[in-house]
Amino acid sequence: MRPVCLRDKDAIEKLLRSDDVFLHLYEIGDLDDFFWPQATYYTLPGRGSRPILLLYDGLTVPCLLGLTGISIQLMKKLLFSIIPLLPKRLYAHLNEGLSTLLENHYQVQSHGIHFKMGLTDYSKLEGIDTSEVVRLTEKDLPALEKLYGISYPEHWFEPHMLQFGQYFGVRRNKNLVSVAGIHIHSERYKLAALGNIATHPDYRGRGLAKASCAKLCQELIQTVDHIGLNVKADNEIAIRCYQKLSFERVACYEECMLES
Repeated sequence: MRPVCLRDKDAIEKLLRSDDVFLHLYEIGDLDDFFWPQATYYTLPGRGSRPILLLYDGLTVPCLLGLTGISIQLMKKLLFSIIPLLPKRLYAHLNEGLSTLLENHYQVQSHGIHFKMGLTDYSKLEGIDTSEVVRLTEKDLPALEKLYGISYPEHWFEPHMLQFGQYFGVRRNKNLVSVAGIHIHSERYKLAALGNIATHPDYRGRGLAKASCAKLCQELIQTVDHIGLNVKADNEIAIRCYQKLSFERVACYEECMLES
């Protein structure tokens, strides 16, 4: 069965929203004009609800998003059908167990099980002290890259992400020590995905990540209806931080690097 490449934004959005918005924040957000040129969407032929795969080529390493709450069996068929169309090296977000389908074609290096979490109660944001938190700009790029080098070497930050103006952080002694940012932000589709959240090891345990995330979310809720994030399932400290902000787990999936 050959996959179908979709280019109708309305049709793609309808299919994704018919599944679960929090599960597909990235796929819906990439319909935005800024991301659209690097996004390719695939599905199976037919009508009605069916899974969608997104191959996004706007990062240093292309990213494949293959997540569904509709039918794992249909997603298996879709994933298998697009293998000849995939690049030789890519990073993937897949429903648990799907990476085994790729083992005959790629070396699969699992990066573990992750949770998708969604912000469910905005009222908790109001009581958090964000007085130290400041908005970051492109002038802060060197300080930001330095912080990530120390605190989050495996980050997925790209410099263009600062253009959205949705990165916030805390400074101590003029040094940037904590940051919260986004991977996706679309006012058109009214959603955002937090990402690249990090705190310098010397300043952890002081609530700085919580304050930075709270300030970021306070800004985002002015223009979006859904805010989510991804977090590794064994990162208990981060999960507790997000739960204090009223993020709740909505799904789990596997992240992996694929190299042929």
